[in-house]
Amino acid sequence: AEKAGGDGKHVAVQRSRKEETLLTAAQKVKEAGRDFTYFIVVLVGLGVTGGLFYVIFKELFSSSSPSKIYGDALEKCRSHPEVVGVFGESIKGYGEATRRGRRQFVSHIEYVKDGLKHMRLKFYIEGSEPGKRGTVHVEVKENPERGRFEVRYIFVDVDTYPRRTIVVEDNR
Repeated sequence: AEKAGGDGKHVAVQRSRKEETLLTAAQKVKEAGRDFTYFIVVLVGLGVTGGLFYVIFKELFSSSSPSKIYGDALEKCRSHPEVVGVFGESIKGYGEATRRGRRQFVSHIEYVKDGLKHMRLKFYIEGSEPGKRGTVHVEVKENPERGRFEVRYIFVDVDTYPRRTIVVEDNR
């Protein structure tokens, strides 16, 4: 019987029993074990990848990460008129020097006082004024209502003559 609109050709597909391979019970167990091993490897890979994404996200985007606090404090120093007057317009910040000479590590310490998390940071700044260098000290305290850190103080010690301390922010 032809279908309406059909061209009248029929194709029959047959499989021969010879093309199908029958697996023994031992081969089925072996194949299932291999599939399970691949499944475990994929799960471990997904777990490691998820863990890396979590750590990277927490470090870069969390308001409680040392890098975020460092960036906010550096911006406050760059916009403070007295700091700009001493160091010049283009102020750059950097951390402690490593053995390789890189200065990306911002020294910080976390501690708990009166049941609240605190963090202190120390980093260095230089400006366009030749030979002018300073050390920035920052302390933040956790605000339990907002769930984020708030600045307690930021001050800059001018390391070159005339030595002095510039208070950028003081919320103690």
